[in-house]
Amino acid sequence: MLSGGSIRVSGVVLSLALGGLVSTTRGLAQERMFSGAEAYERFMGRWSRQLAPLFAAFAGVGERETILDVGCGTGALAAVVAQTNPSVSVTGIDPAEAYVAYARARHGGGRVRFEVGDAQRLQFPAATFDRTVALLVLNFIPDRAKALDEMIRVTRPGGLVAGAVWDYGDGMQMLRVFWDEAVATDPSAAPRDERHMALSRPGELGALWRRRGLANVSEQAISMPMRFSAFDDYWLPFLDQQGPAGDYVATLGDDTRERLRLRLRARLLGDGPDGPIGMTARAWVVRGVVP
Repeated sequence: MLSGGSIRVSGVVLSLALGGLVSTTRGLAQERMFSGAEAYERFMGRWSRQLAPLFAAFAGVGERETILDVGCGTGALAAVVAQTNPSVSVTGIDPAEAYVAYARARHGGGRVRFEVGDAQRLQFPAATFDRTVALLVLNFIPDRAKALDEMIRVTRPGGLVAGAVWDYGDGMQMLRVFWDEAVATDPSAAPRDERHMALSRPGELGALWRRRGLANVSEQAISMPMRFSAFDDYWLPFLDQQGPAGDYVATLGDDTRERLRLRLRARLLGDGPDGPIGMTARAWVVRGVVP
């Protein structure tokens, strides 16, 4: 329990007075979805690691810069930035204590450090960092405008703020295939479909960046391959209850879950034997300069 009648769930502060039961329920759901670092690595972390160097190149990290990684998760982006530019200093913050512990154990030390923190209330003085970046997290933050304002505040004038969100509606095929078959199996799943995620459609990130006053805003798509060694390599991580898709699977009875599994297998492999599965993933990325 925090001061002012608030609680911290998944590291996000929710006001009981303002948010009531709806906010509390949403917070508990996020705590469930983002609770296991090893499970997250199997489900999404491996793809975050693949996207991280492409996003870092887009963000243009330079030598001897100070970088803030907002929503650092298990440390994929911070690790890539530090390895690529050994002279930079990177601070990663994430609301999930389990993720921060995982990142510290594997990537912390020297010029890289990780802290538990809330993107909506960054605990840093103004103009602390040269660049502030957020990889695959902004759509999960309750008050995205406030989080971006905080990212701008802690970035020096002339510095850069960049973000990335999966194209959940179409280009992130791993999840698009899943939700297409989930809704076909269980039409009541439609409201959970991640195609409804904020900031996941073209132009939305750029529009947010411009509304909050950033200059020289540039948005584009980054695509990358996804390769699964076999069907179970695709399916089993959904059973670990990570992310909205895993959270949905956890609600299913045995019969519905098996019907979904069979539909997905048929969609990805047809009538053929098990084997490698190739997909692509697209993310929308944006950057802008602090005036």
